Amino acid sequence: MVKQATEMTSHKNITYRQGNAENLSFIEDGSVDMVTIGQAAHWFDYAKAWPELSRVVKPGGSLVIWGYKDNTIVGYPGVNRIYDEAVYGEKDFVPGMESLNRFWEQPGRSILRDMLMAIRPPEHQWVEVVRDTYEPDHLVTMEDVDLNKAWLRKRLKLGEFEGYLRTYSSYRAWRDAHPDVKSRAEGGAGDVIDVMLDRMVEEVPEWKAEGDGWRDVEVDAIWATVVIMARRI
Repeated sequence: MVKQATEMTSHKNITYRQGNAENLSFIEDGSVDMVTIGQAAHWFDYAKAWPELSRVVKPGGSLVIWGYKDNTIVGYPGVNRIYDEAVYGEKDFVPGMESLNRFWEQPGRSILRDMLMAIRPPEHQWVEVVRDTYEPDHLVTMEDVDLNKAWLRKRLKLGEFEGYLRTYSSYRAWRDAHPDVKSRAEGGAGDVIDVMLDRMVEEVPEWKAEGDGWRDVEVDAIWATVVIMARRI
């Protein structure tokens, strides 16, 4: 990622470094105007991260943390219920096939699903803390969506949604735990993502009516998001 970013940027005053939030020793004290943390804050060891973040940000400087969690397919509550069962169900998703639930890395995933409520800037170092969250509730139509808050959204094909599901770290771990269960694309009988999508397509008559063409159906997806902002004393 650092190599690609370096090759792509046309701004020579941008420097990329690989490191972690618990050790920012390559940054001088009070030299940073703003720290931004994108979809990573749920992994930090804050006993070490807060002292480092507070050290490098200058007085009056800013901290912005943002993250997102599971998407909602707008207008299809039954589909979203199936998603929850497949991704977070504590029982087998279908008989003999477990869900992705136990394969999420913890406690990070739980912190993220709780909209980063566990992340609280120390009051003696950070002020003007603002927490802005948005959680769609199985919305009926796009007309119900507050577009000023639903800033992470995308219209996508169900085939693209399938590809996105297969990028989940929990799915990769699920595959490692079940090496004999192959997806249909691999010539197998179907894995947990195949079965999830089978049930979703079966749930929506107009999707089912598309037959093998269901992957070309377009839907609106919205992700629950959280933004935390604070000012360094």
